[in-house]
Amino acid sequence: MFYLISKILLGAFALLVSAQLIDGIVLDGLYIALIAAIVLGILNTLVKPVLVILTLPINIVSLGLFTFIINAFLFWFAASFLEGFVVDGFIPALLGSLIVSVIHTIGSQFLSSS
Repeated sequence: MFYLISKILLGAFALLVSAQLIDGIVLDGLYIALIAAIVLGILNTLVKPVLVILTLPINIVSLGLFTFIINAFLFWFAASFLEGFVVDGFIPALLGSLIVSVIHTIGSQFLSSS
């Protein structure tokens, strides 16, 4: 249970950092960041594997770089139905998803080592 809560908090922190670094991303507060982290976690768990399999030929040809596009669209999609979480376009979504991925990967390494 601690691991799940810490992953959600890490995701919310990553979203807050990306909102501070990128002009096209707006988060209204910590509560919205927590909700957005939960929604992104659900989307990444349920929808992303289906999209990766459906776009497998494009992903193979692009040597896996199309996964970044999928992450950006899921990031943008999550912002489309959450009040208080705004992403102004594809480029901010791509940059935001990259920042969130990097912070989440580094934070997950620290969580798994402790």
